[in-house]
Amino acid sequence: MKLSQNQQKTSMTMKKENKAIPIKLEIREESEGEASKRTITGAIKYESDSADMQDWYGDIFVEQISAGAFSESLNSRGVVGLWSHDTSQILGNTKSGTLRLFDGEQELRFELDIPDTTVGNDAWTIIQRGDVDGVSFGMKVTKDRWSSENRDGGKIYKRSILNAELYEISPVAFPAYPENEVSARSLDDFKAEEHRAADQYDKEKILMELEL
Repeated sequence: MKLSQNQQKTSMTMKKENKAIPIKLEIREESEGEASKRTITGAIKYESDSADMQDWYGDIFVEQISAGAFSESLNSRGVVGLWSHDTSQILGNTKSGTLRLFDGEQELRFELDIPDTTVGNDAWTIIQRGDVDGVSFGMKVTKDRWSSENRDGGKIYKRSILNAELYEISPVAFPAYPENEVSARSLDDFKAEEHRAADQYDKEKILMELEL
């Protein structure tokens, strides 16, 4: 039978994906004796569509993070704060408490204390200037679900990330949610499943007509 608009296909992927999203970073500076504590905060919204993206064939798709997608990961592994995904430029870590994550029903909120180091001072200055106003997060998706629907007279595909291992959160200069090669390959699999279902539906329809 042909896949309906609401029919969905669940799959699993295990490759590292970096997702950059537009987040309004908040900054605060507090004095602690002679030293000052510098913190940036923001949130990854759940159940919120990314910007429209296109695959290699020009088809439109969006992605969203499902509520609870990071729950298992946050209970089993640490997360680091990096400057633009560079593992040599560490800004904080959940193990030391300099990166704090708060997993709620609507969002994953973070607080990242910026260190008094060369990379930390440079990052703080650039963020204060507004040159960097987005956040990217590195993860491995372990379970996702594809669906398709009609929107504004056209067909759009949606990828819901149901479960993922969160590795790092990074302030970045490009906050747009970019097309991801892993996503595009996963979408190809879903399209193939749709086509197979449509072909099977057509065959069954022809057989029914021949029997009449």
